[in-house]
Amino acid sequence: MLLNIEKLIYGGDGLAHLPADEHGRGKAVFVPFVLAGEKVEATLTEQKSSFARARVEAIVEASPHRIQPGCPYFAACGGCHYQQASYEHQLEIKREILRENLRRIAKLELSGEIQVHPSPPWNYRNRTRMKLVASPFALGYYQFRSHRLLPVEQCPISSPLINRAIAAVWGLGRAGKVPQEIAELEFFANAADDQSVIKIYCSGSSGKLLLFGDELRQELPEIAGVTFFSYTSGESLAIAEGAAPAPVLQYRTNGGNFRVSAGSFFQTNRFLVDEFQTLVTANEQGSRALDVFAGTGFFSLPLAQRFERVTAVENAPPSFRDLEHNAPANLRPIRKSALEFVTAMSDEKFDLVVVDPPRAGLGEQLAKGLSKLSPPRLTYVSCDPATLARDLQVLLSGGYQMTDLHLVDLFPQTFHIETVVRLVR
Repeated sequence: MLLNIEKLIYGGDGLAHLPADEHGRGKAVFVPFVLAGEKVEATLTEQKSSFARARVEAIVEASPHRIQPGCPYFAACGGCHYQQASYEHQLEIKREILRENLRRIAKLELSGEIQVHPSPPWNYRNRTRMKLVASPFALGYYQFRSHRLLPVEQCPISSPLINRAIAAVWGLGRAGKVPQEIAELEFFANAADDQSVIKIYCSGSSGKLLLFGDELRQELPEIAGVTFFSYTSGESLAIAEGAAPAPVLQYRTNGGNFRVSAGSFFQTNRFLVDEFQTLVTANEQGSRALDVFAGTGFFSLPLAQRFERVTAVENAPPSFRDLEHNAPANLRPIRKSALEFVTAMSDEKFDLVVVDPPRAGLGEQLAKGLSKLSPPRLTYVSCDPATLARDLQVLLSGGYQMTDLHLVDLFPQTFHIETVVRLVR
């Protein structure tokens, strides 16, 4: 069937409609790897009561923004969504999706421009996680919308060092030197891309795992260390008595020097780390600041250079241990959930609050709690425009006004949108 792609929506799909039924309604159809304005020949792959999904068989009329994808695995792999579009057009897509989510969910009509911070579009990732099957060997990602493994020997959005590590694992796999227990690997490279640690998820433990780690380091001397985790529980595995402690990386940014352990969260775009940090913290100063969902201290450390005292709240054990290690004397780390901390707050006042929640956002209870804290300045760092828009409804109704809005493109080639919103009251 012939479909007209009306627009792109958050999640990577294009939106089209089936011909109107007897009630005058045409069911929405979601189509991946297309661009707005295109006409495509498509086949329905899924039908629900309120929507359908389709796959493209042929591009009948292509968008002028369509280009040749830069990765041989594009569309088969589920990791990237926009490689068919020029990078300039990818930014336009994301800007319009952000604007539309704020309008539809938060009922917010933007009066000013969305300030866009682009990234080099390739080799930007400093952290990459891949699936592995030992026999017959394959290392890669899940195929698009499936749990079938797609063997991948290069990843153009990952850093050069990570790609060399991928090649080293493939070499050991072809030589039959990868233990059966290994299910996933996560590669993490430092700021200079000259040192990495590898986190290996295993279904069990054996002496072969340590041998594999040693052989991998021999193949690639830039690997600072390898650590092993249970694939089911996520807990660290003690492979051998007296084994070396889990490796860490020192990640240097303009805002500080960070210890980042295996399992700790850190920003993944190696090109925008400094700009992102500066955007959130550089123009701020005062007596007290609060950083909620602080991670290893990515925003807390530069804030501690500008405020007399900073409180940093983080609940994940690996990140909190690094936060404690990284903290200067005027930074107070607190291990609690964000909601638990805000609910327990009494009379402490902050000049600035920075929140950087996961994709689920703040939620109504936490957003209301932050409004009750009543900081004069609140900066919301979001990785999901829908939950951002939902939370902004609460914050704006609680007396805040938005002063500026930034789209920081941490994830080129994908549908993911990072946003920085400054609010004042």
